[in-house]
Amino acid sequence: MDWIELLAAVLSAWAVWLTARRRPWCWPLGLLSVAVYGWVFIDSKLYSDALLQGAFALMIVYGWWRWLHHLADDGRVRIAPLPASRAALHVGLGALGALALGAFMHHQTDASLPWLDAALAAFSLVAQGWQAGRHAAAWWLWIVVDVFYIGQYIYKELYITAVLYAVFLLLAAHGLRSWGRVRLATAARLAGG
Repeated sequence: MDWIELLAAVLSAWAVWLTARRRPWCWPLGLLSVAVYGWVFIDSKLYSDALLQGAFALMIVYGWWRWLHHLADDGRVRIAPLPASRAALHVGLGALGALALGAFMHHQTDASLPWLDAALAAFSLVAQGWQAGRHAAAWWLWIVVDVFYIGQYIYKELYITAVLYAVFLLLAAHGLRSWGRVRLATAARLAGG
């Protein structure tokens, strides 16, 4: 299983690197990576993570379509603002989803770490939705989620995946900086024009 986990990690890291660079090719690579990771998580009894991969697949298709319709002249996606009220609503929905999924996994399955796994899955969906919506705020949420994922995967002895999430943490910081610069440059251009 280690080589499958390694393949999933490489595909995932490549997809996130392309996302940080605002390149639409991040989506098909992401689709391939979630298919492979679905298998890894089922084998590790991280069922919320396995379900998350299916949800990610749907969101990847949506994100890919959405990004292709919002490309700048340089072939990179345009960044969109996220209103605070919408962000608060999404975080609230993520918390409700975490509680519902955690309760189900705790009472109905033999899931390992059902509450943590469910919370990370729910907030990953929020972050993925923000990413598909082209919102720079997604990077902040990914940073928080990635820190907790690193601990979960170390605990589950999925060391390759733990290292991957450490790389994701660095890529999220890079994406935050990169998207922030673009957002500031766009705001300055609009204010001056």
